[in-house]
Amino acid sequence: MGDHIARGEDFENKAEKKLGGWGLFGSKYEDAADLFDKAGNCFKLAKSWDKAGAVYVKLANCHLKLDSKHEAANAYADAAHCYKKSNIKEAISCLEQSVNLFLDIGRLNLAARYYKEIAELYEQEQNLEQAISYYEKAADLFQSEDVTTTANQCKQRVAQFSAQMEKYPRAIEIFEEIARHSVNNNLLKYGVRGHLLNAGICQLCKGDVVAINNALERYQEMDPTFSGTRECKLLVDLAAAIDEEDVAKFTDAVKEYDSMTQLDAWRTTLLLRVKETLKAKELEEDDLT
Repeated sequence: MGDHIARGEDFENKAEKKLGGWGLFGSKYEDAADLFDKAGNCFKLAKSWDKAGAVYVKLANCHLKLDSKHEAANAYADAAHCYKKSNIKEAISCLEQSVNLFLDIGRLNLAARYYKEIAELYEQEQNLEQAISYYEKAADLFQSEDVTTTANQCKQRVAQFSAQMEKYPRAIEIFEEIARHSVNNNLLKYGVRGHLLNAGICQLCKGDVVAINNALERYQEMDPTFSGTRECKLLVDLAAAIDEEDVAKFTDAVKEYDSMTQLDAWRTTLLLRVKETLKAKELEEDDLT
């Protein structure tokens, strides 16, 4: 480890000397870039992530002096991937630089990929507002490049986080939009029932029984096969339980579905919210009688 760090520092010092010395404008930046790259590799081998990240930023600056935007963007991404292991704030900053350069040179697919990575880092930090913002940016770029599956994955995260933050109309709009665009796509149509279930659960969270039943009619028109699915049956049963203010019926419907298809953490969390609201109503009515 110590050897790798010593070698890395040696390469870095040589690079700095190149930059500070005389020489043809282009060649000194090319020589320094080569040395910074070697230094970065040594620091990575030593798992010295902060040093590696800082060196890759210097490498990016050399490429910018040479007007090599693509190489500079890659160097910023390399810096970010080192900083991810030690300093999330710096990692995000470097990915931002990388994205801006890729946008400049029209490499939208790479810009989208790194927007998604920034979103994932914000998600890791539990900063849902920022995660939503960057997943939206990524989705737009993936969509413009016709990478529909990844665009949909990003949109789903936006919808899920929106629902977690109780922004149910926004979540419903996105889940319904993904379902609508997937229903006639042979590769994506099998996911439609899941998207409609997610939208339906968000409808339940709003607690408007009329709106829930109208939505269920709409979903069956959108996808004629939906009415025969267990997802549709679950939503119909839950809507009836809410209408009748019957907590036991609600719990039984969830248990029955979960015994065949395990509910994920996100769906479980939202269904628990609905159940708690239902329980509170039941208690309210008991108090009144």
